[in-house]
Amino acid sequence: MSPIGIFGGTFDPIHFGHLRTAFELMQVLELEELRFVPAGDPPHRDAPLVAASLRLAMVRAAIAGQPGFLADDREVRREGPSYTVTTLAELRAEFPQRPICLVVGMDAFLGMDRWHKWRDILRLAHVAVAHRPGWRAPTEGVLGQLLSERGTDRVADLREAGAGCVFVHPVTQLEISSTDLRNIIVNGRDPRYLVPDAVCEIIRETGCYS
Repeated sequence: MSPIGIFGGTFDPIHFGHLRTAFELMQVLELEELRFVPAGDPPHRDAPLVAASLRLAMVRAAIAGQPGFLADDREVRREGPSYTVTTLAELRAEFPQRPICLVVGMDAFLGMDRWHKWRDILRLAHVAVAHRPGWRAPTEGVLGQLLSERGTDRVADLREAGAGCVFVHPVTQLEISSTDLRNIIVNGRDPRYLVPDAVCEIIRETGCYS
């Protein structure tokens, strides 16, 4: 069966770097759908500047019209910390036989061993790592061992099992930083061509980063 992709993040705000990565991996992995899951209460970083409901609205505006892209609001609705393993457990209960692919950047993957119950993630899903220039895949430690034991370069492996593989794939480098993007907006400059026009409009109308 075609896998379901899960792409989580604060999306504060969502930008073309997120969208291009998601689009490329959806094609490479032949995903039937890719769900963007904005974090309601991200436990591993500072609180987002913008409320979860508005970040969700920007995600919905950004992906409108793209077949296969969906906005999933479960972490916005759920109380408590937005742990990835909790979200994957919910999805596994909904889709017991379906392969699930968690999409992460290499920067996030390098810190995955510090995530809440991180070893359970491979029991619930595959991990698809977006590899960009400037980052190096781990060769030592627990994550190096994980890549050695679970790594694959075969997309077919992500269809033949529901979970358990790590797939690393290079994606187009779009060096857009959400922090820098917020600073651009705070300083009164236009974020056009860094975020979709529909997201620009929400930012402009709400003044959410002013």
